[in-house]
Amino acid sequence: MIYRVLGLMSGSSLDGLDLAYVHLHAGAGKWGYTFEAAETVPYTPEWRSRLEGAATLDARTYLLLDQEYGHFLGEKVNAFIRDRGLDFQVQLVASHGHTVFHQPAAGGRGAGAPAGHGAEAPAGHGAGSSVPGMTAQLGSGAAIAAVTGLQTVSDLRALDVALGGQGAPIIPIGEKLLFPGQRYFLNLGGIANVSDTAAGIAFDVCPANRVLNLLAEQKGVPFDRDGVLAASGKVVPSLLKTLDGLAYYRQAPPKSLDNAFGIRMVYGTIRESGCTVEDGLRTYVEHIARQVGAALSDRRVAEMPAREMLVTGGGAHNGFLMERLRENLASLGIQATVPEAGVVDFKEALVMALFGVLRLRQEENTLASVTGASRNSIGGALWNGQEG
Repeated sequence: MIYRVLGLMSGSSLDGLDLAYVHLHAGAGKWGYTFEAAETVPYTPEWRSRLEGAATLDARTYLLLDQEYGHFLGEKVNAFIRDRGLDFQVQLVASHGHTVFHQPAAGGRGAGAPAGHGAEAPAGHGAGSSVPGMTAQLGSGAAIAAVTGLQTVSDLRALDVALGGQGAPIIPIGEKLLFPGQRYFLNLGGIANVSDTAAGIAFDVCPANRVLNLLAEQKGVPFDRDGVLAASGKVVPSLLKTLDGLAYYRQAPPKSLDNAFGIRMVYGTIRESGCTVEDGLRTYVEHIARQVGAALSDRRVAEMPAREMLVTGGGAHNGFLMERLRENLASLGIQATVPEAGVVDFKEALVMALFGVLRLRQEENTLASVTGASRNSIGGALWNGQEG
């Protein structure tokens, strides 16, 4: 059976909206995919600013923005379909939305490993707390369905968080089903996360492109192309020691991060150090490489002889970051491999599409072994865009 789905992803790096129209092939208990069309729509300065500042809004203004951004997403879907002549072909839209708040509960299996929020204090309410957690992504699924007239799946993380899980990462279900011959994955997006599909483990490692981009913006550029600025700087040992010593890195999985940890704690620490932008970038590249290596040296993640790791996300295009990662991973016997460009840039949108289809089929799409929830679940709210 073939499902024709449009997956939408807006990552924490705020570089734009990813749209991937894919055909998902299901048969004999196996899944396959083909990319039919894909595009990244850059955010205008206005949208970038509004998304970046959404966490500071009052409740009424936030909810209005949720609806407005949902209509924006629906309009981008309509334009994508119209421009490519895909009318009456897309069966389903699966939208991740744009994460603004991510504060899973500290109790349950994920105790002691919630998302970082703000300074060193984790996002949860303390081990053993009975206060439930929450996660919130802008982009009303109802608005998308209303604008497009298409079935839409949204609010992908909420059920897992309600079940006591981290609500993240949710990508491993796609890695497991769509890349069955591959065990290890590293995504270098706004946040870096690793997956070991055989062990059923995945977690956020550290902030990545979001911090690198914030530093690059101080030089008047949106990002450090190919890591040229970072390569020209020097590692600041005292800063590197401070970053490596953050409490989050000593927590055991399951665990996840929100944007506030990267912006306030990590980026704030680099700014307060008084180092140059180049030295800050160089030091932070080293920090990412060291933390990924530390995560993979854990026996729970790297206990098997198959050591090829598939690297995706915007950071895979950063030549200097990849150079430092490869050197750190080589000592563990792990080879970092960058796949075809479509997978590098649109893997998350592809997995969102699969996530939506699994929701439509009433099949599990969120793994408790990854998130620490009380059970696997079928996440996502389903909105019918047409009458009848």
